[in-house]
Amino acid sequence: MPRLVLPGWPHHVIQRGNNRQPIVRSDADRRAWREMLAEVLDQYSVSLQAYVLMDNHFHLLVTPPSAQSLSRMMQALGRRYVGAHNAVHGRSGTLWEGRFKCSPVETDRYFLACMRYIELNPVRAGLVSHAQEWPWSSAAHHLGLRQDRLVSDHPSYWALGNTPFERERRYRDGLEAGTTEREAARITEAALKGWALASPEFILAQPPALTAERPLAPRGRGRPRKPV
Repeated sequence: MPRLVLPGWPHHVIQRGNNRQPIVRSDADRRAWREMLAEVLDQYSVSLQAYVLMDNHFHLLVTPPSAQSLSRMMQALGRRYVGAHNAVHGRSGTLWEGRFKCSPVETDRYFLACMRYIELNPVRAGLVSHAQEWPWSSAAHHLGLRQDRLVSDHPSYWALGNTPFERERRYRDGLEAGTTEREAARITEAALKGWALASPEFILAQPPALTAERPLAPRGRGRPRKPV
């Protein structure tokens, strides 16, 4: 089944290390990954709304301008990073566990929840007490603690308040509230299975042409089964 990529929609992307092995071994690796991410975002005109780099995987929340740009960006990032990583660490072969996973995200209902889910990864892993303490994510940017040149703020984030202080305060409240197990499971399932992270009502409202090659949701969730 082809990957579901919808131009102009935010997409939650997950890329894991092969057999859950580390993809970074040092802060130098992490800095190299960030630099290469910046390069491919610019090269393929993909905007980044949130990210986290963990030891054996990473998450991105990105908006591609075309169906091809996301795959091309991820392929370029994967090739460049693996080549550099292997050269530094004297290894060969891939780092990645197959193809990257992704799901389009409904902005009104799930966008901010997906941002929080991504930035709370280090907290769920027990690495830090607060999301903004992890230096390899966009959390500190969204809380006004540092400017991150990788990040392009989404209208859903801007809608949190009329001033930077108000947006940061409301987003901090959301991070501190965390994500429920059900919410986290829903976000993870959508990305790993390649379905849209969206409400049934939103899916039903989409034009048939949008789903001609790939449905947004499995049967029974979203558009009803056609009569036989």
